[in-house]
Amino acid sequence: MRAPKPFADGPGLPGAGNGAPEGSRRSDVPPLIELRHACVSFGAVRALREVDFVLHRGERVALIGANGSGKTTLLRLLHGQLHGTGERLVQGEAAGRAPTQAMLFQRPFLLRLSVLSNLLVALWLARVPRRERRARACLALERVGLLAQRDRPARVLSGGQQQRLALARAWAVRPQVLFLDEPTASLDPGAKQEVEALITEFADEGMTVVMSTHNLGQAKRIATRVVYLEAGRIECDLPSDRFFNQPLPTAAAQFVKGELPW
Repeated sequence: MRAPKPFADGPGLPGAGNGAPEGSRRSDVPPLIELRHACVSFGAVRALREVDFVLHRGERVALIGANGSGKTTLLRLLHGQLHGTGERLVQGEAAGRAPTQAMLFQRPFLLRLSVLSNLLVALWLARVPRRERRARACLALERVGLLAQRDRPARVLSGGQQQRLALARAWAVRPQVLFLDEPTASLDPGAKQEVEALITEFADEGMTVVMSTHNLGQAKRIATRVVYLEAGRIECDLPSDRFFNQPLPTAAAQFVKGELPW
């Protein structure tokens, strides 16, 4: 068996081959991001094991699995925040035209600044011209229903408002790919519904979305594709209608039925 090599970027991305997971097989379009034989370890802990994953433009992917199954690690690896072995190929990266990306964490980090200033800083870091920043920031806040809160300290907002602010900050930089790690895990039902609606709207506008979630109802409502991970491996990767309506591999079926721990 060949030894895995450190992540390398390639000049182009072929379509998913016959060995690709069924949920990722789309030979008609090249993928945005592809992982080949990806492995990530934290000391003696193997967080991801020989993962092959292909992400196409416009997909809405839900990552599910028990705590410690590798969902967050996979998100961070796709986003380019982690190093490991294997290959990570990004469309257009060699030519300086990689898709723009943003990631939203379960507990968003907000600066000790006003709501508006949190967006202005993000737009400055994204190198948006100064003359455009305020208008774009206000448009993003209006989009998530927080324009009236623009002068309040960001950290005094409620949990749901903070998550909507984080979504506004991500949307304002206009990413082509949005990664979300349990975006509604600590929210009440009303706030959860608001955040879900925003994610769906962003996806409807063409943004590619990859999110981890423990909420199977949420995966069913939002995702077009569901990926089940167990012990750092992708054990099932199917279009969402097939995942929720047809027989699954044993471990995935037990997880969906609640017979495996979360």
